[in-house]
Amino acid sequence: MLDIKMVQKAVEQLAAEKDLDPKQIMEALEAALVSAYKKEYNKRGEVIRCNLDTKTGDMHFYQIKTVVDDTLVRFPVEGEEEEQQRVEEPRREVGVPAETSEEQLPLFNEERHMTLDEAKKVKKDAAVGDEFTFDLETPSMDFGRIAAQTAKQVIMQKLREIEKDAIKKEFEGRVGELVTGVLQRIERGNVFVDLGRASGVMFFSEAIPGEHYRIGERLKFYLLQAQESGRGPNLLLSRSHPRFVTKLFELEVPEIADGVVQIKGIVREPGSRSKIAVATEEDGVDPVGSCVGQRGARVLAVTSELGSEKTDIIEWSADPEKYVSAALSPATVTAVERTGDREVRVLVPEDQLSLAIGKGGQNARLAAQLTGMKIDIRSQSRPEEKQEGGVAEVPEGEEAMSEEKNEDAEE
Repeated sequence: MLDIKMVQKAVEQLAAEKDLDPKQIMEALEAALVSAYKKEYNKRGEVIRCNLDTKTGDMHFYQIKTVVDDTLVRFPVEGEEEEQQRVEEPRREVGVPAETSEEQLPLFNEERHMTLDEAKKVKKDAAVGDEFTFDLETPSMDFGRIAAQTAKQVIMQKLREIEKDAIKKEFEGRVGELVTGVLQRIERGNVFVDLGRASGVMFFSEAIPGEHYRIGERLKFYLLQAQESGRGPNLLLSRSHPRFVTKLFELEVPEIADGVVQIKGIVREPGSRSKIAVATEEDGVDPVGSCVGQRGARVLAVTSELGSEKTDIIEWSADPEKYVSAALSPATVTAVERTGDREVRVLVPEDQLSLAIGKGGQNARLAAQLTGMKIDIRSQSRPEEKQEGGVAEVPEGEEAMSEEKNEDAEE
């Protein structure tokens, strides 16, 4: 006989090793024993279940029969073959009436069905849809080789499904969060990452341009998606997404994690420069200083994860002129003039002109995306003269990402 109490110990050990529910593993074992029972005793047409009582150490097999009427099954007529019944039966779950007259009902099978009259002989108040259980002879468990192999295949398949579902639930709840993993391999620019219980992939387009990766290196990633696939959840990772930076700040700045300081917007050119706007409604709290930290410790921890990417932290303002002035940091702005509904002209000292525009117009471009304003940067001494790369506007779909917008999208 099978030693149920020893099985219980093995199940508990397996559950602890794979972080699974012991109850689910026990159910998988019961399903495997049912498969072996059917294989050994040729009980294909019956609905059989197994119960392992871990308290008493007993094992029981029993047959299930469902009470049916002519709305749930069709009764065989003369000449109708048993083979047709065997083919049709798995296609429909008994217990739900046919929605249309055209839908083919399953054929009555005395191995799994009972008429209402038969059921009332067993239980007077029986009703259609009730299930009756009938004890079966418990075997000695000396199953043949084929039956044992069937049981092994069933339990291995069930365990894979249980583990896959557990991993899927875990990572679906972590989409939009940071995950840490070890680089396994790199193929055609795509990075495959070991995340512990699962593996993820960071496609070439989601990597930080110019960043070099080494096998065995441990890095943080932003979990973009947890897609369903045949082999388990397909975890898509990113290090170039703007929210990768916001999550790093949440990790390093308690005021952001607690909601005291809010991230109002972020724009990013991965591998080169990021601009992040922060604000607070708490008196006596400096939002920029909170993100920078003592002697720049907090922002340094973020930038060390981003490599050579520079990060400008500015204070958000509801006043467009003040916001634009701050967004052009680290340049010093002399004046901001409104020239239209979403347009401004910015005057800066001559020696701040190149800093305000940035290399290739990058600083002006990011400031425009962050504020949502068209910005025209000019020299204070030559306000009538347009500067090369000094005009920046927001291309459609490239405005700053805010935490509010992101939360709405996730909902």
